[in-house]
Amino acid sequence: QVPLVESGGGLVQPGDSLRLSCAASGFSLDYYAIGWFRQAPGKEREGVSCITSSSRGTYYSDSVKGRFTASRDKEKNTVYLQMNSLKPEDTAVYYCAADYSCPVVSMVTNWGQGTRVIVSS
Repeated sequence: QVPLVESGGGLVQPGDSLRLSCAASGFSLDYYAIGWFRQAPGKEREGVSCITSSSRGTYYSDSVKGRFTASRDKEKNTVYLQMNSLKPEDTAVYYCAADYSCPVVSMVTNWGQGTRVIVSS
């Protein structure tokens, strides 16, 4: 098994939007719950969102609820995290991870490289 690949990060100003992508080769992500996590400088890694298998449900941390939306494109075998109204405190390296149910940080053993998001004026 190989780690998932995150992409789509970048440098944006407060209030801007980004869409992160989580992709895999060799297996379908639609059979898995995909969790999104982030680690800000000097802070521990935290969960921010999860989309369940076949998009049966979505979950968000209080800090991102109403601003972030997780979704899937089955044809592209990709899970997205649409991030709107970005704040400086959203600055972090973002990671995704797959499991049969929404994963927590302590359960993930195959972290990818992540994608860096910087929100600054």
